[in-house]
Amino acid sequence: MDKFELVIGNKAYSGWSLRPWLVLKHADIQFTETRIALYLPGSKEQLLRHSPVGKVPVLKHGALSVWESLAICEYLAERFPEARLWPMDPAARALARTFSTEMQSGFGAIRNALSFNCRAHGRRVPISPEVQQELMRVQALWRGCRETHGSGGPWLFGHFTIADAMFAPMTLRFATYGIPLDAPSQAYVDTVRDDPPVREWIAAAEQENEVIEYAEVGR
Repeated sequence: MDKFELVIGNKAYSGWSLRPWLVLKHADIQFTETRIALYLPGSKEQLLRHSPVGKVPVLKHGALSVWESLAICEYLAERFPEARLWPMDPAARALARTFSTEMQSGFGAIRNALSFNCRAHGRRVPISPEVQQELMRVQALWRGCRETHGSGGPWLFGHFTIADAMFAPMTLRFATYGIPLDAPSQAYVDTVRDDPPVREWIAAAEQENEVIEYAEVGR
């Protein structure tokens, strides 16, 4: 079988890179990791050698390159059905895909106000009405998943799925900025933060030396 290679950005700042990395880890898929520090001289040229859009993440598998987080996760789910990266129940699977797509394309106010910075602690930023509305939506989504589909374990649909990978950067944002959450949502954030692969990612982020100033908000 051709080997997998995942091209990622800075672990401190690239929540998009974290998503497929977690899927690979949870599915126990062997891969090599190529890290390209972003926003440095020559970074764009390095990225363009891996994908035509010059962005991370990129999954390389033989002659194939896939360069978008959810598309990478879908490819892995198809290649490794035994990993159960989507829920087995058709209705739950449809919801998991819907919520993953919502996470990918939505929550712009949260993204803009709460920059992903998983090695930072104790940051505080103003919470606008737009951000608060999205915070309420995220918590309602998590509560609904846990109440309806979470009986089999601590993840959104019981066992770890792509939906958890898609929301993992959001949970780390909430931890970075000390966002108050309802009890079920806080329990879910704790589940993600205590996950061994997530802890491995954060530990590596804390060893990075690069600083991207626009992401260092709330100091």
